[in-house]
Amino acid sequence: MTARSALVIFGVALAAGLTACSSGNSPSAPSSSASAPSSTSQALPHSGAPKVPNPVASSILDNQPCQSGLTAAQLTDLLGEAPQGSPDTTAGLGPSCNWTNSEKGSHVDVAYDSESHEGLSGWYENTKPKAVVWRELPAIQGFPAVAHVTSAGDPSTFCQISIGINDQTTVDVSVGLGPAKKGTDPCQAATIAAGMVVTNLKQKAGS
Repeated sequence: MTARSALVIFGVALAAGLTACSSGNSPSAPSSSASAPSSTSQALPHSGAPKVPNPVASSILDNQPCQSGLTAAQLTDLLGEAPQGSPDTTAGLGPSCNWTNSEKGSHVDVAYDSESHEGLSGWYENTKPKAVVWRELPAIQGFPAVAHVTSAGDPSTFCQISIGINDQTTVDVSVGLGPAKKGTDPCQAATIAAGMVVTNLKQKAGS
């Protein structure tokens, strides 16, 4: 089940962290569908969301996150193997992909929120008020980002990062950590994975 259902740390340690994960918490992972932005006529950004200072076009999102989100080498670093991605185009906010280590149950999810046209503003307006974790992060390679978890997820094992690539569009990256990594910050793990995804997208954009 991907992070769009209901709405780690470096080097070898990253691989060890996610390889030790369990899938026990993934069904309760918060999702962007649970936090779908409401329609609004407000100018972007709004609700306290930062403006994206150096935006890239939404067209760099090819609607195939299983192919463009993470490379096989990155998946091996994150999960200890490079499993086949499982696409999901039913969430309503755009395509997503889930990669799961079937033996350990660890997972990484990448979603392209290209349909709401609310960007980070939608997350600030709809998710921030009910979040049990909400952290405004240092920019990820120049893009503003926020880490968040709602009450639908376990903040000790799950975290989602939403990155604004422009004022209308976000890329959402989440990870799940299992009992073997109790005490590890899942938002740190998700931030590392998010950096990998942004690297891939910037390379695609030629920047």
